[in-house]
Amino acid sequence: MLFIDSFRFHKNFMSQIRDKQKLLIINENMWRVMWKLSVPAILAMVLFGLNAFLDAVFVGQLINATALAAVSISYPLSQITFGLGSLIGIGAGTVLSIAIGAGDTSSQKKILGNITTLCFIIAAAFAIPSWFFAEEMVSLMGAEGELLRLGTEYFKATLPGAFFWILGLAINMLIRGEGKLKEAAYMMAIGLIINIILNPIFISTFEMGVAGAAWATNIGMITYAIVGYWYFIRGKASFDTDIRYLGIDKKLSKSILSLGFPSLIMSLMGLIQALVVYNAINNYGTQSDVAFFAASHRTVLFLITPLFGLMRALQPVIGMNYGAGKMDRVESSYKTFSLAGFLIIFPFWLLMNIFPENSLSLMLPGYTYGPEEIWNFRVYTFVLPLLPLVFMGLTFFPSIERGKIASILALLRQLIFYIPVMLIIPMYFGIRGVFFGATVIDVIMTILIVHYVNKELKKIRQKEPEKKHEFTEDELLPKQV
Repeated sequence: MLFIDSFRFHKNFMSQIRDKQKLLIINENMWRVMWKLSVPAILAMVLFGLNAFLDAVFVGQLINATALAAVSISYPLSQITFGLGSLIGIGAGTVLSIAIGAGDTSSQKKILGNITTLCFIIAAAFAIPSWFFAEEMVSLMGAEGELLRLGTEYFKATLPGAFFWILGLAINMLIRGEGKLKEAAYMMAIGLIINIILNPIFISTFEMGVAGAAWATNIGMITYAIVGYWYFIRGKASFDTDIRYLGIDKKLSKSILSLGFPSLIMSLMGLIQALVVYNAINNYGTQSDVAFFAASHRTVLFLITPLFGLMRALQPVIGMNYGAGKMDRVESSYKTFSLAGFLIIFPFWLLMNIFPENSLSLMLPGYTYGPEEIWNFRVYTFVLPLLPLVFMGLTFFPSIERGKIASILALLRQLIFYIPVMLIIPMYFGIRGVFFGATVIDVIMTILIVHYVNKELKKIRQKEPEKKHEFTEDELLPKQV
């Protein structure tokens, strides 16, 4: 009898934790929600961005500028695994958020087994062919000679860890989908710290060169995936999950893939963007121009990493409120998180434009920057303060089950705008055209995304959702047994 009473108390207590998390997201002041969920998510993504940034720093400082250019050229290929992880993770996190908001326990129980199986299938489908055609894939990015050799070496070294790259990211995004941003941040930090520690050891001490940078990341991602799975094995999830289930539920998997598809499109289109840009720079510039663009691009990626954290925090907020029928809070969350993103990124953007040489010299020590290169860098970073509207918009659409809109906008950016612009403008303006063209495209896309967000917000304002019961703190206290 005592055992039964203890079990009931534990069950009530865990229910309390689940409901309190939901209560915070669907009832509390939106700025408080943003602050509570975003701080750990931003810290995690800053660590993630710092990891990629330091990879470039280690390669540039410990090897040379040619190695940095080679790794930067092949890096978008290795990032396909992150796109595949986002496909599954963002889709699963969105499905989970909506399921929690709607009280759908059946989907909650099967979701972990679904994403594990999907990760294995997708990783094998990507890594095995890529191993045999690695050199051809790097060559498509515009690499030749030493750049091709080093780029292929780096890319092939990432492939044995592909399953763990995909699984680690997918599990972490699933945990974020339940609103557990702090726990997800801790898990990410463990893997990334290991990567940062191992980078100089593998590159210099073991003399593994660019392959050492790849294997440091592989080991970090293996750790990341194991820690994430252990979270579920220990029963720490705040939703009902069946750790023994492994398989494919057709309906659930279809929802996961459809809602995560915009993120995959963004990653693949990013690959196409890199392919076009690096080919343009190789055609109209030199290896030094490739290294300068790589340093500029990595610096920008590091600066916008807080926005990725806000995106991860925004997804469960919109998803749960949408699932609960609280459309006013869906609108409020988009606006609040967008403003927060601007307030975070603007001061750093300002400092970076005042002292551009200091930012760039971390990856290119001893490099002499001319006036045209500084101008190019400032043009390339011009759009950054507007990007919170874009990033939050791309999270907004899938979270309200409008993933198709995000996919179309992503395809529009790359296929309709980016490829023609990068093929034509550099013919007349050289390297400067690459930086200028990228900024013009992003300004146009900002306008389009804001337009479609406003259009969707107008639709959901017109909905008459069923009145949901507002839980109070007293109702969430475990009952006496």
